Amino acid sequence: MKKHILCSIDLAYIKEAAAILVEAEKQASLDNAKLTVITVIPDYRSSWVGSFFKEGTLRKAALAASEQLRELVKATLPDQEHVKCIVEIGVVYEQVLNNIKKLKIDLVVLGAHKPNVIDRLIGPNASRIVRKSPASTLVIRLN
Repeated sequence: MKKHILCSIDLAYIKEAAAILVEAEKQASLDNAKLTVITVIPDYRSSWVGSFFKEGTLRKAALAASEQLRELVKATLPDQEHVKCIVEIGVVYEQVLNNIKKLKIDLVVLGAHKPNVIDRLIGPNASRIVRKSPASTLVIRLN
């Protein structure tokens, strides 16, 4: 029995994100589980590239991501006002794994694009989450 589900969304793929969110809500409704939705934006501050951005740019990006995530949840799941939304800054798989442990997640729902050569060499975020997650993982294949 699932008590808490984490749905990982990439706001760069909003159409696919809605499909993943619908599946996560279906899974949550089966056991009347809590649903938390997470998105992660990259942290550029520690890199050389970060020196070219104005102070506060990352904070503005996080606020915009939070607003977009809430709008997506509201538009996709209008009857689900109890869904919690989280925006993290950092490496996607690291932040998702941290939240799995912190929130005591029972099931992670996320999407995966068809793997290409680069994905096979480096390993996409989805495969890293699947390999390292202490919780069960449901991967929604995206085209």
